[in-house]
Amino acid sequence: MVLTGMINSEEVSKMRRLVMDHKVSIVDAFTDILQKKDAEVLAELRQFSYRSKKNGFHIVHICTEMAPIASFGAVASFVTGLSQALQRKGHLVEVILPKWIAKFKFNMLLSRYGSMNLNEVQGLREIEVEYYSYFNGQLHGNKIWTGVVRGIGVTFIQPLYYSSFFNREKAHGYSDDFERFMYFSRASLDYIVKSGKKPDVLHIHNWQTALIGPLFWDIFVQQGLEGSRILFSCHDIHAQSLVQPEKLALCGLDPARLHRPDRLQDSSNTHLANPMKGGIVYSNKVVIMSSTHSKGRIIHSSSHGLETTLNMHKEKLLVAPCGFDSSAWDPEKDKILPENYSADDMKGKAVCKIALQKKMGLAENSSFITVGCFLSDLSDLSDVDTENLRAIVQNATKMGVQFIFMMTGEVTSRHKGLESLQVKIEDANVRFINRHDETLSHLIFGGSDIILCHSLHDPILQVPLKALRYGSAPIAITTNNDNGFRHFPDHDNETTKLAMFINSTFGYLSFRQALDEINNNPSEWNHKVFDAMTKDFSWDAECCDIHISAYTAIKSL
Repeated sequence: MVLTGMINSEEVSKMRRLVMDHKVSIVDAFTDILQKKDAEVLAELRQFSYRSKKNGFHIVHICTEMAPIASFGAVASFVTGLSQALQRKGHLVEVILPKWIAKFKFNMLLSRYGSMNLNEVQGLREIEVEYYSYFNGQLHGNKIWTGVVRGIGVTFIQPLYYSSFFNREKAHGYSDDFERFMYFSRASLDYIVKSGKKPDVLHIHNWQTALIGPLFWDIFVQQGLEGSRILFSCHDIHAQSLVQPEKLALCGLDPARLHRPDRLQDSSNTHLANPMKGGIVYSNKVVIMSSTHSKGRIIHSSSHGLETTLNMHKEKLLVAPCGFDSSAWDPEKDKILPENYSADDMKGKAVCKIALQKKMGLAENSSFITVGCFLSDLSDLSDVDTENLRAIVQNATKMGVQFIFMMTGEVTSRHKGLESLQVKIEDANVRFINRHDETLSHLIFGGSDIILCHSLHDPILQVPLKALRYGSAPIAITTNNDNGFRHFPDHDNETTKLAMFINSTFGYLSFRQALDEINNNPSEWNHKVFDAMTKDFSWDAECCDIHISAYTAIKSL
């Protein structure tokens, strides 16, 4: 409405605050206003009641992916899951995305290939006005699209002159990736200013939008955003993009001002600039996403060249775990399961196991130990010792243990290791499913005693978290002949509740040790399983609480 001139930015800021402060959720109200014209909605907003107010933050995510419309990695499920959790707690959340237009559309569960699934967007419409953003010394036009995804307001930015930036066969992996995402970052801030938005927090993600930090403080903070602050989430600290510092000028930044050791200059390749480092330096709070590691371990052992920077800014550094969608993954309410169950009544778990065995053509006996394993297209199978995994399976099947392997993406050359494993293991107790089956995946969680995991930190599929909820112990695949421990106790007190729980229950167990405990100490094993089922590790729990705490802290700065 601001872009089309129906309302000025000052009035719309007041209206947005009223909507935020009202007890009625946007999710609840959206269906009623979906078919109304702008003039009708505007008339109702101008009569909006001040009653039943509540305090909440206005948060704008600026990112390159969001489930289920564009899922390329860990950011997608995080943005949707956290945003829904925040809105359930009374905060107003918006998301700004590039409008992906891929040349080819692949039907994959998860892949960096694919286009935007606009069927998941409610009320999608093009705003009948162009707005301009700065890039490479000129102003360039953009189309704006708006809609709602899972109750969250979403804005899509579509470049006109640089139309090829988001019209590719892949989401990333090109020589001009830096220019593409820098354009989007600058265009997002230009849009926020011109639309009159005054968010409390700009929430940015990974290196792709990390430059919003320096852009905000060097250019935009004095353009009506004095009350806004920056939170930077790092989902993959290993994925860093290094660029020639001169390229920073393309979006209006001053390379000479930023290419310094305490700003964007890379610590190892000092002739290059590191956008992720800039995101850390120029943000008010930095959240590292990790379900297993403490703050100290991340800084000193998993910083991938950023140890000095993280240590310098450790006071604003937080660690948060991932979550999962507990509305879709709950054995007490899961309509896919043949019988529901809970920690207080586990009879349905045995029913699910028998159903799974029958479905997979395995011997039907609820006393047999059944193991599920999900391997995604994004898992680097070269990190898994295939021979070790083969030995684990062959040794366990001799004891009657049953295995079900499911691929969660398209079969590609990266799965040759698993195909080789399948050839080497010809056993009546082993089954391989070479495609993702959503219905069957629920049954695997419900019917398994153990879920073998590539890693206990799985930000994309959240397999370990779902396993805990379904009473199926998550056990990490080891690469040391299954003879030792993978996780040693982490005594850093700046760790998450999820990490402490996993590392004190199942995180320290090898697969062999898990089998021994099931057979030799079933009461202790069952106690841990039941305890895990009662814990809330959904997006609404620790992940959301840590972010609300971070938003609160930076708004007081």
